[in-house]
Amino acid sequence: MFIMVSVTLSVPEDIRKTMKDFPEINWSHIVREAIVKKAESLQIKKELLKEVQEEKEFSSWATAVVREGRSK
Repeated sequence: MFIMVSVTLSVPEDIRKTMKDFPEINWSHIVREAIVKKAESLQIKKELLKEVQEEKEFSSWATAVVREGRSK
């Protein structure tokens, strides 16, 4: 089940006039799709950055282990 919330946004007056010239366009749908795509993209970026950080931590650990082994 999805709960929808309302968002109000501002656009420049000239854009609003253009939008009014095309009443057959579902502007809310277009904006909603753009927000969903951007949010999904940011979520993927967040997950990738987390993976990179985990790999970086592992690499640092592995490097430390190798250096320890060489110093013995």
